[in-house]
Amino acid sequence: MPRRELEERIVEIVGHWDGVEVSSHRFGGVEFRLDKREIGHLHGDRQADLPFPIRLRRSLVSAGRAEAHALLPDTGWVSYRIRSEHDVPAVIDLFRMNYDRLRGAWPRTAPRPVMRNATLVADRVTGDLQA
Repeated sequence: MPRRELEERIVEIVGHWDGVEVSSHRFGGVEFRLDKREIGHLHGDRQADLPFPIRLRRSLVSAGRAEAHALLPDTGWVSYRIRSEHDVPAVIDLFRMNYDRLRGAWPRTAPRPVMRNATLVADRVTGDLQA
């Protein structure tokens, strides 16, 4: 896939999510906003930059899902370098994560197991939690 098509593919997908506005970014590239809050932006077909809370940024960087932003390493900003079409799903996942977070659909804490009758039983063989 030609490099220019990588950016077009990301814009096509992210730009069609409910409430997302697509515009030019002040430093060049394409910016995505939801309710006037930036979800993130693309620097052409080379890199995506997204703002997250610092705690979430640390988690994304330590998991190898993104890099700390080169110019703003001590903030919540992350970067993802787009090298080929194989990077597009990971970039879209980051945009989706931030989109869901800004919509209030992203969990603030890890999901907890559903409890029935106020008991939680751990299966000794598999370690699975059963309610």
